[in-house]
Amino acid sequence: MKPMNKETALVVFSGGQDSTTCLFWAKRNFRRVVALTFVYGQKHVLEVQMAQAIAQEADVEWHQMDVSFIGQLGRNSLTDSSLEMDQEKPADGPPNTFVPGRNLFFLSIAAVFARERGINHLVTGVSQTDFSGYPDCRDAFIKSLNVTLNLGMDEQFVIHTPLMWIDKAQTWAMADELGVLDLVRQRTLTCYNGIPGDGCGHCPACKLRREGLRLYLCEKEGRQG
Repeated sequence: MKPMNKETALVVFSGGQDSTTCLFWAKRNFRRVVALTFVYGQKHVLEVQMAQAIAQEADVEWHQMDVSFIGQLGRNSLTDSSLEMDQEKPADGPPNTFVPGRNLFFLSIAAVFARERGINHLVTGVSQTDFSGYPDCRDAFIKSLNVTLNLGMDEQFVIHTPLMWIDKAQTWAMADELGVLDLVRQRTLTCYNGIPGDGCGHCPACKLRREGLRLYLCEKEGRQG
């Protein structure tokens, strides 16, 4: 990976597989990295503690921000324990694990946070390839929001999406190339049921993550063999 510039980047950091991979991508490409983790009413706040621990180990400045209002705006199974989680994407829209406006709010708040600190580069782990039906993970949305943030604050933000066009197997490959595959596998929280590492194995997030890891390890073994 060719380094970009040596400025500061702000990473929207949940402590999951994708954002952790992006955190270390940012460390390789920028002189200084700041991580911002949001508490938005998610049922499993363990991810916040894990994000803090990873940031500390990575020697990254870490901040936490409470934006619990996001979880109160609409019903979804990540913030409402009374809802049974969709196991598959419905035919008529996103699954109920979709938190409406989450990335819109996260990136907008992150941009304000960054502006006050003289930071122009924002990094997020969204992916259109493995977007699970979430409309706010699509490239068109990110590009549109980038323009809106620049117009709204008269700034020149650049939103980086290192995972936008790669699948989960390629995300594991990136983590391995960055030297953090074991850290990502064992010490991140992607599971919708709040189980760290390899997770519960049957929720949509775990199935996507596990299948990606299986494909990557098979490919790696094939190359080595």
